[in-house]
Amino acid sequence: MSTTPTESSVPSLAVPASDRSGRLPEALRRRLHPDPTVRRLAGITLVNTVGNGLSLSVAVLFFTRVLGLSAAQLGFGMTAAGLCGVVASVPAGRAADRWGARRVLVVLVWAEAVGTAGYAFVHSYPAFVALACAVAAVDRGSSAARNALYADVLPADRRVAGRAHLRVVTNIGICLGTGLGAIALQLDTRAVYLTAILADAVSYVAVALMLHRLPAVTAPASVELPVEPPTEPPAEPMAESGTASRSGTANPSDPADKGVKQGRRGNPALRDGPFLVVTVLCSVLGLQFAVLEVGVPLWIVQQTDAPRITVAGSLIVNTLMVIALQVRATRGTEERAAAARACRRAGLLLAASCLVIALAHGLPGIPAAVVALVGIALQSLAEVMGQAGGWALSYDLAGERGHGAYQGVFNAGSAAAMMAGPAVVSTAVIGFGLAGWAVLGAVLAAAGLAMGPAVRWAGRREARLGAA
Repeated sequence: MSTTPTESSVPSLAVPASDRSGRLPEALRRRLHPDPTVRRLAGITLVNTVGNGLSLSVAVLFFTRVLGLSAAQLGFGMTAAGLCGVVASVPAGRAADRWGARRVLVVLVWAEAVGTAGYAFVHSYPAFVALACAVAAVDRGSSAARNALYADVLPADRRVAGRAHLRVVTNIGICLGTGLGAIALQLDTRAVYLTAILADAVSYVAVALMLHRLPAVTAPASVELPVEPPTEPPAEPMAESGTASRSGTANPSDPADKGVKQGRRGNPALRDGPFLVVTVLCSVLGLQFAVLEVGVPLWIVQQTDAPRITVAGSLIVNTLMVIALQVRATRGTEERAAAARACRRAGLLLAASCLVIALAHGLPGIPAAVVALVGIALQSLAEVMGQAGGWALSYDLAGERGHGAYQGVFNAGSAAAMMAGPAVVSTAVIGFGLAGWAVLGAVLAAAGLAMGPAVRWAGRREARLGAA
Protein backbone atom coordinates (compact mmCIF):
# COMPACT_ATOMS: atom_id res chain seq x y z
CA MET A 1 0.00 0.00 0.00
CA SER A 2 1.30 3.44 -0.87
CA THR A 3 -0.64 5.09 1.94
CA THR A 4 -1.76 3.48 5.16
CA PRO A 5 -5.52 3.87 5.70
CA THR A 6 -6.65 5.29 8.99
CA GLU A 7 -9.73 4.65 11.09
CA SER A 8 -11.23 7.89 9.79
CA SER A 9 -10.40 7.28 6.14
CA VAL A 10 -14.06 6.57 5.33
CA PRO A 11 -16.14 9.08 7.28
CA SER A 12 -19.44 7.54 6.20
CA LEU A 13 -18.51 4.21 7.75
CA ALA A 14 -17.91 4.45 11.46
CA VAL A 15 -15.88 1.84 13.29
CA PRO A 16 -18.02 -1.31 13.21
CA ALA A 17 -19.70 -2.34 16.44
CA SER A 18 -17.88 -5.66 16.37
CA ASP A 19 -14.57 -3.77 16.37
CA ARG A 20 -15.64 -1.50 19.26
CA SER A 21 -16.79 -4.41 21.38
CA GLY A 22 -13.29 -5.27 22.50
CA ARG A 23 -13.47 -8.87 21.33
CA LEU A 24 -10.22 -8.35 19.42
CA PRO A 25 -7.32 -6.34 20.83
CA GLU A 26 -6.70 -3.05 19.05
CA ALA A 27 -3.20 -4.10 18.03
CA LEU A 28 -4.47 -7.33 16.46
CA ARG A 29 -7.23 -5.52 14.58
CA ARG A 30 -4.76 -3.02 13.16
CA ARG A 31 -2.41 -5.82 12.24
CA LEU A 32 -5.18 -7.47 10.23
CA HIS A 33 -5.79 -4.12 8.53
CA PRO A 34 -5.87 -0.56 9.93
CA ASP A 35 -9.06 0.37 8.05
CA PRO A 36 -12.21 -1.02 9.74
CA THR A 37 -14.07 -1.04 6.43
CA VAL A 38 -11.45 -3.24 4.79
CA ARG A 39 -11.47 -5.52 7.84
CA ARG A 40 -15.21 -6.02 7.55
CA LEU A 41 -14.99 -6.62 3.80
CA ALA A 42 -12.16 -9.08 4.46
CA GLY A 43 -14.36 -11.04 6.85
CA ILE A 44 -17.11 -11.21 4.25
CA THR A 45 -14.60 -12.27 1.60
CA LEU A 46 -13.12 -14.99 3.80
CA VAL A 47 -16.50 -16.60 4.51
CA ASN A 48 -17.44 -16.43 0.84
CA THR A 49 -14.20 -17.89 -0.52
CA VAL A 50 -13.97 -20.72 2.00
CA GLY A 51 -17.37 -21.85 0.75
CA ASN A 52 -16.31 -21.37 -2.86
CA GLY A 53 -13.10 -23.35 -2.37
CA LEU A 54 -15.03 -26.20 -0.78
CA SER A 55 -17.57 -26.45 -3.59
CA LEU A 56 -15.06 -25.96 -6.41
CA SER A 57 -12.93 -28.83 -5.18
CA VAL A 58 -15.85 -31.28 -5.26
CA ALA A 59 -17.96 -29.81 -8.08
CA VAL A 60 -16.76 -32.01 -10.95
CA LEU A 61 -17.23 -35.24 -9.01
CA PHE A 62 -20.55 -34.04 -7.63
CA PHE A 63 -21.87 -33.28 -11.10
CA THR A 64 -20.56 -36.48 -12.69
CA ARG A 65 -20.94 -39.04 -9.91
CA VAL A 66 -23.93 -37.72 -7.96
CA LEU A 67 -25.94 -36.05 -10.72
CA GLY A 68 -24.73 -38.59 -13.31
CA LEU A 69 -23.64 -36.13 -16.00
CA SER A 70 -21.18 -37.12 -18.71
CA ALA A 71 -18.06 -35.08 -19.35
CA ALA A 72 -19.58 -33.73 -22.57
CA GLN A 73 -22.81 -32.74 -20.82
CA LEU A 74 -20.88 -31.01 -18.06
CA GLY A 75 -18.73 -29.14 -20.56
CA PHE A 76 -21.72 -27.89 -22.55
CA GLY A 77 -23.55 -26.85 -19.40
CA MET A 78 -20.57 -24.94 -18.06
CA THR A 79 -20.04 -23.19 -21.41
CA ALA A 80 -23.69 -22.12 -21.53
CA ALA A 81 -23.43 -20.94 -17.93
CA GLY A 82 -20.31 -18.95 -18.73
CA LEU A 83 -22.07 -17.17 -21.58
CA CYS A 84 -24.93 -16.25 -19.25
CA GLY A 85 -22.38 -14.84 -16.82
CA VAL A 86 -20.92 -12.60 -19.51
CA VAL A 87 -24.36 -11.27 -20.44
CA ALA A 88 -25.47 -10.68 -16.83
CA SER A 89 -22.54 -8.50 -15.76
CA VAL A 90 -23.57 -5.33 -17.60
CA PRO A 91 -27.21 -5.07 -16.38
CA ALA A 92 -26.11 -5.97 -12.85
CA GLY A 93 -23.68 -3.06 -12.88
CA ARG A 94 -26.37 -0.68 -14.10
CA ALA A 95 -28.70 -1.96 -11.38
CA ALA A 96 -26.02 -1.20 -8.79
CA ASP A 97 -25.91 2.41 -9.99
CA ARG A 98 -29.67 2.75 -9.90
CA TRP A 99 -30.56 1.03 -6.63
CA GLY A 100 -27.26 1.01 -4.76
CA ALA A 101 -24.43 -1.51 -4.93
CA ARG A 102 -24.97 -2.94 -1.46
CA ARG A 103 -28.70 -3.46 -1.94
CA VAL A 104 -28.22 -5.17 -5.31
CA LEU A 105 -25.36 -7.30 -3.99
CA VAL A 106 -27.42 -8.53 -1.04
CA VAL A 107 -30.24 -9.61 -3.35
CA LEU A 108 -27.83 -11.39 -5.69
CA VAL A 109 -26.03 -13.19 -2.86
CA TRP A 110 -29.34 -14.45 -1.49
CA ALA A 111 -30.11 -15.70 -4.99
CA GLU A 112 -26.72 -17.46 -5.09
CA ALA A 113 -27.57 -19.21 -1.83
CA VAL A 114 -30.86 -20.48 -3.23
CA GLY A 115 -29.35 -21.46 -6.57
CA THR A 116 -26.41 -23.33 -5.05
CA ALA A 117 -28.68 -25.26 -2.71
CA GLY A 118 -30.85 -26.06 -5.72
CA TYR A 119 -28.17 -28.37 -7.14
CA ALA A 120 -29.12 -30.87 -4.43
CA PHE A 121 -32.59 -31.16 -5.98
CA VAL A 122 -31.66 -31.39 -9.67
CA HIS A 123 -32.69 -34.68 -11.31
CA SER A 124 -32.56 -33.94 -15.04
CA TYR A 125 -30.05 -32.51 -17.48
CA PRO A 126 -32.24 -29.61 -18.72
CA ALA A 127 -32.82 -28.60 -15.11
CA PHE A 128 -29.07 -28.70 -14.47
CA VAL A 129 -28.31 -26.46 -17.47
CA ALA A 130 -31.03 -23.98 -16.51
CA LEU A 131 -29.83 -23.83 -12.91
CA ALA A 132 -26.16 -23.57 -13.89
CA CYS A 133 -26.97 -20.65 -16.20
CA ALA A 134 -28.96 -18.91 -13.47
CA VAL A 135 -26.24 -19.41 -10.85
CA ALA A 136 -23.51 -18.20 -13.22
CA ALA A 137 -25.53 -15.12 -14.15
CA VAL A 138 -26.10 -14.26 -10.51
CA ASP A 139 -22.46 -14.96 -9.65
CA ARG A 140 -21.05 -12.68 -12.37
CA GLY A 141 -23.67 -10.05 -11.56
CA SER A 142 -22.72 -10.11 -7.90
CA SER A 143 -19.07 -9.70 -8.87
CA ALA A 144 -19.90 -6.51 -10.78
CA ALA A 145 -21.99 -5.18 -7.90
CA ARG A 146 -19.25 -6.09 -5.41
CA ASN A 147 -16.63 -4.16 -7.35
CA ALA A 148 -18.97 -1.17 -7.49
CA LEU A 149 -19.47 -1.49 -3.73
CA TYR A 150 -15.72 -1.23 -3.21
CA ALA A 151 -15.78 2.04 -5.14
CA ASP A 152 -18.56 3.31 -2.85
CA VAL A 153 -17.00 2.43 0.50
CA LEU A 154 -13.27 2.91 -0.15
CA PRO A 155 -11.55 6.24 -0.88
CA ALA A 156 -10.41 6.63 -4.47
CA ASP A 157 -6.71 6.59 -3.61
CA ARG A 158 -7.04 3.37 -1.59
CA ARG A 159 -9.38 1.25 -3.65
CA VAL A 160 -6.66 -0.70 -5.42
CA ALA A 161 -4.73 -1.35 -2.21
CA GLY A 162 -7.96 -2.43 -0.52
CA ARG A 163 -8.77 -4.82 -3.35
CA ALA A 164 -5.25 -6.22 -3.17
CA HIS A 165 -5.76 -7.01 0.53
CA LEU A 166 -9.08 -8.65 -0.26
CA ARG A 167 -7.45 -10.72 -2.99
CA VAL A 168 -4.92 -12.01 -0.48
CA VAL A 169 -7.83 -12.98 1.77
CA THR A 170 -9.48 -14.63 -1.24
CA ASN A 171 -6.46 -16.86 -1.80
CA ILE A 172 -6.34 -17.78 1.87
CA GLY A 173 -10.05 -18.59 1.87
CA ILE A 174 -9.80 -20.71 -1.28
CA CYS A 175 -6.89 -22.64 0.29
CA LEU A 176 -8.89 -23.32 3.45
CA GLY A 177 -11.96 -24.35 1.46
CA THR A 178 -9.91 -26.59 -0.81
CA GLY A 179 -8.45 -28.28 2.26
CA LEU A 180 -11.95 -29.06 3.48
CA GLY A 181 -12.81 -30.24 -0.02
CA ALA A 182 -9.86 -32.63 0.05
CA ILE A 183 -11.42 -34.31 3.08
CA ALA A 184 -14.71 -34.64 1.20
CA LEU A 185 -12.93 -36.12 -1.81
CA GLN A 186 -11.18 -38.66 0.40
CA LEU A 187 -14.48 -39.75 1.99
CA ASP A 188 -16.03 -39.93 -1.51
CA THR A 189 -19.70 -40.47 -0.66
CA ARG A 190 -22.87 -38.94 -2.04
CA ALA A 191 -23.83 -37.59 1.38
CA VAL A 192 -20.48 -35.84 1.80
CA TYR A 193 -20.66 -34.24 -1.65
CA LEU A 194 -24.18 -32.99 -0.95
CA THR A 195 -23.03 -31.63 2.39
CA ALA A 196 -20.19 -29.73 0.70
CA ILE A 197 -22.54 -28.13 -1.83
CA LEU A 198 -25.05 -27.18 0.86
CA ALA A 199 -22.25 -25.79 3.04
CA ASP A 200 -21.37 -23.45 0.18
CA ALA A 201 -25.01 -22.36 0.06
CA VAL A 202 -24.91 -21.67 3.80
CA SER A 203 -21.78 -19.56 3.31
CA TYR A 204 -23.76 -17.35 0.91
CA VAL A 205 -26.45 -16.94 3.56
CA ALA A 206 -23.79 -15.86 6.04
CA VAL A 207 -22.34 -13.40 3.51
CA ALA A 208 -25.78 -11.91 2.84
CA LEU A 209 -26.35 -11.39 6.55
CA MET A 210 -22.92 -9.79 6.94
CA LEU A 211 -23.64 -7.48 4.00
CA HIS A 212 -26.91 -6.47 5.67
CA ARG A 213 -24.79 -5.18 8.57
CA LEU A 214 -22.52 -3.20 6.28
CA PRO A 215 -23.74 0.42 6.50
CA ALA A 216 -25.40 1.64 3.34
CA VAL A 217 -23.45 4.29 1.52
CA THR A 218 -24.90 6.97 -0.68
CA ALA A 219 -22.61 7.16 -3.65
CA PRO A 220 -21.62 10.61 -4.88
CA ALA A 221 -23.70 11.98 -7.69
CA SER A 222 -22.58 10.81 -11.08
CA VAL A 223 -20.33 13.26 -12.86
CA GLU A 224 -20.60 12.77 -16.59
CA LEU A 225 -17.94 13.97 -18.97
CA PRO A 226 -19.22 16.70 -21.28
CA VAL A 227 -20.92 15.25 -24.30
CA GLU A 228 -20.40 16.25 -27.88
CA PRO A 229 -22.32 19.42 -28.85
CA PRO A 230 -25.84 18.50 -29.99
CA THR A 231 -26.63 18.70 -33.66
CA GLU A 232 -30.37 19.05 -33.16
CA PRO A 233 -32.13 22.32 -32.23
CA PRO A 234 -32.55 22.81 -28.47
CA ALA A 235 -35.75 21.59 -26.92
CA GLU A 236 -38.58 23.90 -26.00
CA PRO A 237 -38.28 25.72 -22.66
CA MET A 238 -39.43 23.86 -19.61
CA ALA A 239 -42.83 24.29 -18.15
CA GLU A 240 -43.32 24.92 -14.44
CA SER A 241 -40.79 23.43 -12.05
CA GLY A 242 -41.30 19.69 -11.52
CA THR A 243 -43.16 19.21 -14.79
CA ALA A 244 -42.20 18.38 -18.34
CA SER A 245 -42.72 20.65 -21.33
CA ARG A 246 -45.33 19.98 -23.94
CA SER A 247 -42.63 18.44 -26.12
CA GLY A 248 -42.01 15.73 -23.51
CA THR A 249 -38.52 16.97 -22.52
CA ALA A 250 -37.49 15.88 -19.04
CA ASN A 251 -37.05 18.48 -16.31
CA PRO A 252 -33.44 18.24 -15.06
CA SER A 253 -34.45 19.58 -11.66
CA ASP A 254 -36.66 16.57 -11.02
CA PRO A 255 -34.73 13.52 -9.65
CA ALA A 256 -37.11 11.17 -11.40
CA ASP A 257 -36.54 12.97 -14.68
CA LYS A 258 -32.80 12.74 -14.11
CA GLY A 259 -33.13 8.99 -13.86
CA VAL A 260 -35.17 8.89 -17.07
CA LYS A 261 -32.58 11.06 -18.82
CA GLN A 262 -29.70 8.86 -17.69
CA GLY A 263 -31.63 5.75 -18.70
CA ARG A 264 -32.16 7.13 -22.18
CA ARG A 265 -28.51 7.98 -22.52
CA GLY A 266 -27.68 4.34 -21.99
CA ASN A 267 -24.61 2.78 -20.43
CA PRO A 268 -21.77 5.36 -20.38
CA ALA A 269 -19.13 2.62 -20.29
CA LEU A 270 -20.33 1.25 -23.62
CA ARG A 271 -19.79 4.67 -25.20
CA ASP A 272 -16.28 5.04 -23.76
CA GLY A 273 -13.96 3.76 -26.49
CA PRO A 274 -10.69 3.86 -24.50
CA PHE A 275 -12.31 2.07 -21.57
CA LEU A 276 -13.63 -0.67 -23.85
CA VAL A 277 -10.15 -1.14 -25.34
CA VAL A 278 -8.60 -1.35 -21.87
CA THR A 279 -11.28 -3.89 -20.89
CA VAL A 280 -10.43 -6.06 -23.92
CA LEU A 281 -6.69 -5.84 -23.22
CA CYS A 282 -7.20 -6.80 -19.57
CA SER A 283 -9.37 -9.70 -20.70
CA VAL A 284 -6.57 -10.93 -22.98
CA LEU A 285 -4.12 -10.71 -20.07
CA GLY A 286 -6.71 -12.66 -18.07
CA LEU A 287 -6.01 -15.72 -20.22
CA GLN A 288 -3.20 -16.34 -17.74
CA PHE A 289 -5.72 -17.96 -15.40
CA ALA A 290 -6.64 -20.53 -18.03
CA VAL A 291 -2.92 -21.17 -18.53
CA LEU A 292 -2.50 -21.89 -14.82
CA GLU A 293 -5.67 -23.92 -14.34
CA VAL A 294 -5.82 -25.78 -17.67
CA GLY A 295 -2.71 -25.26 -19.80
CA VAL A 296 -0.02 -26.06 -17.24
CA PRO A 297 -1.66 -29.25 -15.89
CA LEU A 298 -2.26 -30.59 -19.42
CA TRP A 299 1.25 -29.65 -20.56
CA ILE A 300 2.94 -31.21 -17.54
CA VAL A 301 0.97 -34.46 -17.71
CA GLN A 302 0.84 -34.92 -21.49
CA GLN A 303 3.95 -33.24 -22.88
CA THR A 304 6.67 -33.44 -20.20
CA ASP A 305 8.36 -36.03 -18.01
CA ALA A 306 7.88 -33.92 -14.87
CA PRO A 307 6.29 -35.75 -11.91
CA ARG A 308 2.53 -35.26 -11.76
CA ILE A 309 2.86 -33.71 -8.33
CA THR A 310 4.30 -30.71 -10.18
CA VAL A 311 0.72 -29.76 -11.03
CA ALA A 312 -0.08 -29.31 -7.34
CA GLY A 313 3.28 -27.60 -6.85
CA SER A 314 2.41 -25.02 -9.51
CA LEU A 315 -0.79 -24.09 -7.70
CA ILE A 316 1.03 -23.83 -4.38
CA VAL A 317 3.76 -21.59 -5.85
CA ASN A 318 1.14 -19.34 -7.45
CA THR A 319 -0.99 -19.08 -4.32
CA LEU A 320 1.94 -18.29 -2.01
CA MET A 321 3.36 -15.68 -4.35
CA VAL A 322 0.02 -13.93 -4.74
CA ILE A 323 -0.47 -13.88 -0.96
CA ALA A 324 3.04 -12.50 -0.44
CA LEU A 325 3.20 -9.97 -3.28
CA GLN A 326 -0.27 -8.75 -4.27
CA VAL A 327 -0.48 -5.84 -1.81
CA ARG A 328 3.08 -4.74 -2.59
CA ALA A 329 2.35 -4.85 -6.33
CA THR A 330 -0.30 -2.14 -5.96
CA ARG A 331 2.15 0.51 -4.73
CA GLY A 332 2.14 3.46 -7.08
CA THR A 333 -0.58 2.10 -9.37
CA GLU A 334 -3.03 4.79 -8.25
CA GLU A 335 -1.42 6.90 -10.98
CA ARG A 336 -2.86 6.04 -14.38
CA ALA A 337 0.45 5.91 -16.24
CA ALA A 338 1.96 3.66 -13.54
CA ALA A 339 -1.01 1.30 -13.80
CA ALA A 340 -0.47 1.06 -17.56
CA ARG A 341 3.23 0.30 -16.99
CA ALA A 342 2.26 -2.46 -14.55
CA CYS A 343 0.07 -4.03 -17.23
CA ARG A 344 2.88 -3.73 -19.77
CA ARG A 345 5.30 -5.50 -17.47
CA ALA A 346 2.65 -8.14 -16.81
CA GLY A 347 2.27 -8.85 -20.53
CA LEU A 348 6.01 -9.18 -21.05
CA LEU A 349 6.41 -11.43 -18.01
CA LEU A 350 3.52 -13.60 -19.20
CA ALA A 351 5.21 -13.97 -22.59
CA ALA A 352 8.44 -15.00 -20.86
CA SER A 353 6.56 -17.49 -18.66
CA CYS A 354 4.98 -19.12 -21.73
CA LEU A 355 8.39 -19.64 -23.31
CA VAL A 356 9.89 -21.04 -20.09
CA ILE A 357 6.98 -23.44 -19.54
CA ALA A 358 7.30 -24.62 -23.14
CA LEU A 359 10.99 -25.41 -22.56
CA ALA A 360 10.02 -28.09 -20.02
CA HIS A 361 9.15 -30.31 -22.99
CA GLY A 362 11.85 -32.90 -23.67
CA LEU A 363 13.73 -32.45 -20.38
CA PRO A 364 14.22 -35.21 -17.80
CA GLY A 365 11.70 -35.38 -14.97
CA ILE A 366 13.22 -33.21 -12.23
CA PRO A 367 14.70 -30.53 -14.54
CA ALA A 368 11.36 -30.36 -16.35
CA ALA A 369 9.58 -29.80 -13.03
CA VAL A 370 12.04 -27.07 -12.03
CA VAL A 371 11.68 -25.28 -15.37
CA ALA A 372 7.89 -25.48 -15.20
CA LEU A 373 7.86 -24.04 -11.68
CA VAL A 374 10.15 -21.20 -12.76
CA GLY A 375 7.64 -20.44 -15.50
CA ILE A 376 4.84 -20.44 -12.90
CA ALA A 377 6.83 -18.03 -10.72
CA LEU A 378 7.14 -15.62 -13.66
CA GLN A 379 3.44 -15.95 -14.34
CA SER A 380 2.63 -15.25 -10.71
CA LEU A 381 4.69 -12.05 -10.80
CA ALA A 382 2.80 -11.06 -13.92
CA GLU A 383 -0.49 -11.90 -12.27
CA VAL A 384 -0.07 -9.57 -9.29
CA MET A 385 1.13 -6.74 -11.55
CA GLY A 386 -1.61 -7.21 -14.12
CA GLN A 387 -4.36 -7.41 -11.50
CA ALA A 388 -3.13 -4.27 -9.73
CA GLY A 389 -2.90 -2.33 -13.00
CA GLY A 390 -6.27 -3.57 -14.25
CA TRP A 391 -8.10 -2.68 -11.03
CA ALA A 392 -6.57 0.79 -11.02
CA LEU A 393 -7.52 1.50 -14.61
CA SER A 394 -11.06 0.12 -14.24
CA TYR A 395 -11.73 2.65 -11.48
CA ASP A 396 -9.60 5.53 -12.74
CA LEU A 397 -11.02 5.61 -16.27
CA ALA A 398 -14.53 5.70 -14.80
CA GLY A 399 -13.73 8.74 -12.67
CA GLU A 400 -16.59 9.19 -10.25
CA ARG A 401 -19.24 8.39 -12.82
CA GLY A 402 -21.47 5.34 -12.48
CA HIS A 403 -19.08 2.73 -11.11
CA GLY A 404 -21.68 0.00 -11.46
CA ALA A 405 -21.91 0.54 -15.22
CA TYR A 406 -18.14 0.58 -15.67
CA GLN A 407 -17.50 -2.37 -13.38
CA GLY A 408 -20.28 -4.30 -15.09
CA VAL A 409 -18.64 -3.89 -18.49
CA PHE A 410 -15.16 -4.60 -17.10
CA ASN A 411 -16.44 -7.70 -15.33
CA ALA A 412 -18.13 -8.88 -18.53
CA GLY A 413 -14.71 -8.83 -20.20
CA SER A 414 -13.21 -10.88 -17.38
CA ALA A 415 -16.11 -13.34 -17.57
CA ALA A 416 -15.59 -13.70 -21.32
CA ALA A 417 -11.92 -14.54 -20.76
CA MET A 418 -12.89 -17.11 -18.13
CA MET A 419 -15.36 -18.69 -20.52
CA ALA A 420 -13.15 -18.79 -23.63
CA GLY A 421 -9.78 -19.30 -21.92
CA PRO A 422 -9.90 -23.06 -21.29
CA ALA A 423 -10.87 -23.83 -24.89
CA VAL A 424 -8.24 -21.46 -26.30
CA VAL A 425 -5.46 -22.87 -24.14
CA SER A 426 -6.37 -26.54 -24.49
CA THR A 427 -6.74 -26.47 -28.27
CA ALA A 428 -4.80 -23.56 -29.78
CA VAL A 429 -1.88 -23.82 -27.34
CA ILE A 430 -1.53 -27.41 -26.13
CA GLY A 431 -2.59 -28.72 -29.52
CA PHE A 432 0.25 -26.93 -31.31
CA GLY A 433 2.98 -27.47 -28.72
CA LEU A 434 5.94 -25.08 -28.71
CA ALA A 435 4.49 -22.98 -31.53
CA GLY A 436 1.22 -22.60 -29.61
CA TRP A 437 3.06 -21.36 -26.52
CA ALA A 438 5.04 -18.89 -28.64
CA VAL A 439 1.91 -17.46 -30.26
CA LEU A 440 0.15 -17.16 -26.92
CA GLY A 441 3.18 -15.38 -25.46
CA ALA A 442 3.22 -12.94 -28.37
CA VAL A 443 -0.49 -12.18 -27.91
CA LEU A 444 -0.02 -11.54 -24.18
CA ALA A 445 3.00 -9.31 -24.77
CA ALA A 446 1.08 -7.32 -27.40
CA ALA A 447 -1.81 -6.79 -24.99
CA GLY A 448 0.54 -5.47 -22.33
CA LEU A 449 2.36 -3.16 -24.75
CA ALA A 450 -0.93 -1.79 -26.11
CA MET A 451 -2.11 -0.68 -22.67
CA GLY A 452 -0.02 2.52 -22.68
CA PRO A 453 -1.40 3.86 -25.99
CA ALA A 454 -4.95 3.00 -24.87
CA VAL A 455 -4.52 4.94 -21.62
CA ARG A 456 -3.04 7.94 -23.46
CA TRP A 457 -6.03 7.84 -25.81
CA ALA A 458 -8.28 8.03 -22.76
CA GLY A 459 -6.42 11.12 -21.57
CA ARG A 460 -6.79 12.84 -24.95
CA ARG A 461 -10.48 11.99 -25.07
CA GLU A 462 -11.06 13.45 -21.61
CA ALA A 463 -9.16 16.61 -22.52
CA ARG A 464 -11.14 17.02 -25.74
CA LEU A 465 -14.50 16.48 -24.06
CA GLY A 466 -13.50 18.71 -21.16
CA ALA A 467 -12.75 21.54 -23.54
CA ALA A 468 -15.97 21.10 -25.51
